[in-house]
Amino acid sequence: MTNDGRYKYELHCHTKEVSACGQVPAAELVRLYREKGYDGVVITDHYSGLTFPLLQKFQMRERVDNYLRGYRSARDAAADDFTVLLGMELRGYCSPIDFLVYGVSEQMLRESGNLLFRYSRRFYKTAQKYGALVVAAHPFRMRPFKANPRFIDGAEIFNGKESPEGNQRAVQWAEQNGIILRTAGSDFHRTSHKNFSGILTETPIRTNEELLRILRTNAFEPITPDTP
Repeated sequence: MTNDGRYKYELHCHTKEVSACGQVPAAELVRLYREKGYDGVVITDHYSGLTFPLLQKFQMRERVDNYLRGYRSARDAAADDFTVLLGMELRGYCSPIDFLVYGVSEQMLRESGNLLFRYSRRFYKTAQKYGALVVAAHPFRMRPFKANPRFIDGAEIFNGKESPEGNQRAVQWAEQNGIILRTAGSDFHRTSHKNFSGILTETPIRTNEELLRILRTNAFEPITPDTP
């Protein structure tokens, strides 16, 4: 909890157990975030071709269980007063665009098949079926940016690994397209990370249902360099 009584949550972080670019084990990630005053994290490990080679297409049970390792390790390491939720950062086999997904459940992962074969429109329908929210991650890291505003619920307008120019372009793009849900996240991969971010809330978040309600009602403040 912050000094002004608000709760602090990370919406974009990766574990060594799952993300090929992650360098910090999930238990260490939890310890670090607790030290930095966070009340919880959403584990958004990469759901991509690097995580799931094409040859694993039909190994459904093993694929899902492997993907859950980081989340489960973080959850096991957390005390009762620290929230760990399951999310994902999705990049399909045929697209360079990354999407953050909130409200992910094990049921969604097990029932939906290989999500990497789904283009944005079809994946968005899948997310809606399970009540999840889809947010364009660091929208201007990859150029040209081609995410269709019709198939997302929000945009990440501050990313801790993005340049100031890229984050500003994300804000402008959200404004131009009438995107109300604007999130922030650290995009944490390693202990040397500098620009920690996330959201501040007036009420605690314990479940995915509470996270989705907070995001849908915009009952949060994104943490940016301008945040006191």
